[in-house]
Amino acid sequence: MRFNVVTLAAATIVTGASAAYAATETITMNAIDANGIGKEIGTLVLSDTQTGLQITPRLVGLPPGDHGFHAHVNPNCGPGPGPNGQPAAGMAAGDHYDPANTGKHLGPYGEGHKGDMPVLIVDARGKARETVAVPHLTVADVKGRAIMIHAGGDNYSDQPTPVGGGGARIACGVSK
Repeated sequence: MRFNVVTLAAATIVTGASAAYAATETITMNAIDANGIGKEIGTLVLSDTQTGLQITPRLVGLPPGDHGFHAHVNPNCGPGPGPNGQPAAGMAAGDHYDPANTGKHLGPYGEGHKGDMPVLIVDARGKARETVAVPHLTVADVKGRAIMIHAGGDNYSDQPTPVGGGGARIACGVSK
């Protein structure tokens, strides 16, 4: 089989383009509470794709339903002072990742916090297996950050409660 320069150049471009989306990472997730980091509940596999960050959860032991799901600023899942000054789960992770300082929670498709991700869906058996895509994030963006799961859903708004109304932080992992 003979290759010409155009064919070889095209093959190089195609190969190079796919390599740009090859970044992956597996994050171990743990249950958390006001006392600290608890048992392991599974993993998240993060992969860069042409459409953004793909997150494949393999989690167990979570309450069924929709859960707020976000990248937080600090790589720390430990407790910290809550709104009432008492220790609260996962507060050492800080706020949602918001490098543009928008101060707005507008969901994964809005122009707000970059750390806003689609809700995590947990089935009736407490398992999360549904892959989500986050168009404005990459594996590099979440390196050195905490990935947080909240007790409740997320309405992608700051109304009627701030940051989507997800409530307490119930599970967390750190991207290395």
